[in-house]
Amino acid sequence: MSTMSGKTVLVTGGSRGIGAATAVRLAEEGAHVAFTYVQGEERAREVTARIEAVGGKALALRADAADAGDAAGAVAWAADALGRLDVLVNNTGVGVLGPLESLTLAEADRVFAVNVRGAFLAAQAAAARMERGGRIITVGSCMVQRVPGPGGTLYATSKSALVGLTKALARELGGRGITANIVHPGPIDTDMNPADGPYAEGQAAVTALGRFGTPEEVAAMIAFLAGPDATYVTGAEFAVDGGHAA
Repeated sequence: MSTMSGKTVLVTGGSRGIGAATAVRLAEEGAHVAFTYVQGEERAREVTARIEAVGGKALALRADAADAGDAAGAVAWAADALGRLDVLVNNTGVGVLGPLESLTLAEADRVFAVNVRGAFLAAQAAAARMERGGRIITVGSCMVQRVPGPGGTLYATSKSALVGLTKALARELGGRGITANIVHPGPIDTDMNPADGPYAEGQAAVTALGRFGTPEEVAAMIAFLAGPDATYVTGAEFAVDGGHAA
């Protein structure tokens, strides 16, 4: 029997990269999966087809986490469409890198709106709909634990806020049997940060394993936290970073 048979999941930012890999992995484990996307309708259709190919129910919604109404509304939509909500994977994120003096107010507002406020509002909405045993899993960053060079101030600040969110959610919701955990990916081969990109060699060199990870390797950790073997795991941080923080 699949480990998540009959469970329902919302993955934010699920049309590519880590989000897409997570959506498919959880469907392979037996879950019905809803996911959001902002751009790339064709990719959203591809992920939907991959989920359906392994026997899962798939639902895709265009929603922008920077919009407060969309961030919370996507959760309500998923819970209504799937009948309930067992797992929220807060994956949506944007990265703005650059020298401290070059960062603009508009960039800061966008990064915090998506990475922090969007995750908070989604978690708040999910907690209101989840029953006992629900899971909130957030995707952080290896830059929370180690910033290897300049240019990451805004991104690292936003992702660090998610650690506080996760630990507070664990305390807030533990009495209801709902867990909250955060996964910190290292350099992962995605469209946003390809393993053959201009900065890839330096990023790989900072890891202990000397390579980029795959979206599927991160999805495997998320699947564990969403599954039946992680019932006593909450308020915790998990690095899937190839030893970036070692």
